[in-house]
Amino acid sequence: MNGSFIDFLRRVAHLCRKELLAILKDPSSRVILIVPALMQSLLFGYAATYDLTHVDYALLDQSRSGASTALIAKLDGTGVFKRAATLTSPDQIAPLVNQGDALVVIQIGPDFERQLNAGEDAPIQVIIDARNSNTAGSASGFVASVVNAFNDDWRQKHGGLQAPVRIESRAWFNPNLETRWNFMPGMIAALSMIQTLLLTALSVAREREQGTFDQLLVTPLSPTEIMIGKALPPVFIGLVQSTIVLLMTLLWFRVPMAGSLITLYIGLSAFTIASVGIGLSISAVSANMQQAMLYTFVLIMPMMLLSGLTTPVSNMPEVLQIATLANPLRFAIDLVQRVYLEGVGLLTVWHNLIPLFIIAAVTLPLAAWLFRHRLV
Repeated sequence: MNGSFIDFLRRVAHLCRKELLAILKDPSSRVILIVPALMQSLLFGYAATYDLTHVDYALLDQSRSGASTALIAKLDGTGVFKRAATLTSPDQIAPLVNQGDALVVIQIGPDFERQLNAGEDAPIQVIIDARNSNTAGSASGFVASVVNAFNDDWRQKHGGLQAPVRIESRAWFNPNLETRWNFMPGMIAALSMIQTLLLTALSVAREREQGTFDQLLVTPLSPTEIMIGKALPPVFIGLVQSTIVLLMTLLWFRVPMAGSLITLYIGLSAFTIASVGIGLSISAVSANMQQAMLYTFVLIMPMMLLSGLTTPVSNMPEVLQIATLANPLRFAIDLVQRVYLEGVGLLTVWHNLIPLFIIAAVTLPLAAWLFRHRLV
């Protein structure tokens, strides 16, 4: 009985050794075992953080008094708030927020110090860019904590029981700071990207695994023609999926759309083509469908983390901010959210279209070249 059990353990041990050797002898398998875990750990540690460490704000100080200077000094002293602009007129607020140059605008009225000295409420207006509800909520909390500290100091020096400074907040583009208003427009691009990448990554790998890829290469079709034939169906499917998410956002979740459908679909088309180029490049270097799926899922996680959907790009380390420039999802989410929530036109979001066209112009020819020159 004991001998049979030992033989069983020996056979299992030999089988385990054989499987481990088969995995570790393949260089690509060794890389996949180590690199994704390291990369995703670093990305989660640095990029996926809700801690707000950098807030660009603009100041409209119509009081220009000692009290307003003391309040702003407390704000600057946090190390979180960085003055992006000093305004002289309320008319300058809207362009600054619309362009994303300031997350918070603080407006102090001309009677601020007089109201404080008279024991009256001294309201200050805080305008927040709420396109990212998580960031907007954190920024609002930071401002409130600074005002509370100022109120405590003022009561100690001048007496009184009530808090003299009162915040009047206005959240632009998302009045109730609902997370859904931030996520659902972003999902119009993000959810379609997952399926588009997967479909295109499997297209050539499937043909190679089934043995029909070599037959395709000896046909009169050029690599460019093959690439176009492989690219158009995923582009169409990706746009259909974006439309489904758009309809869900509009009709089911009741998130109102302020922009133009034409501008939105121009941006989505450019993004989908760029995603297809990445997917075709993955497919061209994959020996089989399993590799294509693995490479795709390894790539999707960093693209989602570095997109700015959940955490702002400005909060990431500078190295990761540079890495986001190669991520089409970063530009697509910014474009969709601005068109959907702000109602901006094509001339405002053109700077998001250019990187998408560049990514497509690099990845699509690369995929066509790999069709012919990949070393098996």
